Amino acid sequence: MSTATDTFATFVDTLASNLDDHEARGDALAARAYLSRFHFDRVVSAAAGETPAKFRRRVLLERSAYRLVTSDVGVLAIAVEAGYSSNEAFTRAFQRAYGAGPSAWRRKPSSRIQLDTPNGVHFHPPGGLRLPARTEVASMDLLVKMVEHHVWLVGELVDRAHTLTEEQLDKPIEVSVDDGDDVASLRSLLSRLIGQLDMWNAALATRAYDFGVESNERTDSMRSRLAEAGPTYLAHVREVCGAGRLDETFVDAICEPPRVFTYGGMIAHVLTFAAYRRTLAVQALDAAGVTDLGWGDPMRWVAEPA
Repeated sequence: MSTATDTFATFVDTLASNLDDHEARGDALAARAYLSRFHFDRVVSAAAGETPAKFRRRVLLERSAYRLVTSDVGVLAIAVEAGYSSNEAFTRAFQRAYGAGPSAWRRKPSSRIQLDTPNGVHFHPPGGLRLPARTEVASMDLLVKMVEHHVWLVGELVDRAHTLTEEQLDKPIEVSVDDGDDVASLRSLLSRLIGQLDMWNAALATRAYDFGVESNERTDSMRSRLAEAGPTYLAHVREVCGAGRLDETFVDAICEPPRVFTYGGMIAHVLTFAAYRRTLAVQALDAAGVTDLGWGDPMRWVAEPA
């Protein structure tokens, strides 16, 4: 016998496949779940905490918010895509949901696309729905994905190297401390490592990051900034990992134009580029005669009990 959970999952799957089918109203969705409209509405409302119609409108508004910050498609086209017959009707609905009209929100979006809902199901870019019970990403999944990316990237590097000459393959590599962002010294590397944490803290708090603080920053200033930025960033990571929200999206409204990221992607990005910068930093310390950190290898740290 089909349970309420099964019916709700079927509804979510069906809706995800038919988001742009605005003719697929309640009767059609109920038929696809092999239920009467009355029973379908009752079961989905009980499981979702909102009616199927309200659920669908909310998801389409979330997708519209995503489209507003990730594309230059006109508001009217986005309104039609969301199933609204007029720009005015879409603007009213969007205003009620996000506290600002679509054009104003596009210029200054909030950090969250997801609207409040008791069921935890949201639009998940680029074109799906996130059902926590089925697609929750655990911290272990993130670790596996990072290793998968490492293995894939090494393979791609070897494939590209296969196209080079023997002379190109054997040419000595000159290691530069410049990572493309004018980071050319141990001072600026360390300042950027702290800044990387604080930049994402700023993005999550929808505030601007002051790059000027990294200009010739003194180590006592670095210590003060890290004392605040480090625990704040770590708290974000612990929260999203503990709640299984690694694949949840947020808007970095400080970017120009604003961009949408997942928490898991942001964490993977920070760890990847931080590893590169840390390695350069420990090499610079080693050259200065400070050798007690070794290579900064996290292997023992990870293996030790908390």
